[in-house]
Amino acid sequence: MLDQPGRKGKGKAEKREKFVELAQSRTVNAIKAIRVIAKLGNKSAYEYSETDVKKIATALTREIDALKARMLQSGVKDSVDFTL
Repeated sequence: MLDQPGRKGKGKAEKREKFVELAQSRTVNAIKAIRVIAKLGNKSAYEYSETDVKKIATALTREIDALKARMLQSGVKDSVDFTL
């Protein structure tokens, strides 16, 4: 898309294109990361408890909830806190 002289910032269509590009890429990466975590479910290779599984699932669910809140309203702070 060519910039028009005298125009500041990005147009709506350009912002939408960038959002779609980044949203698709980042969502695919997030799904891949979740699938990598799921591979920890191999009981012959790893030792874990139901509590561990619940903590991981709760942390991921909390982040999905934070994602929804942040995208639907402004002012939500980012923080990462997870331990087993």
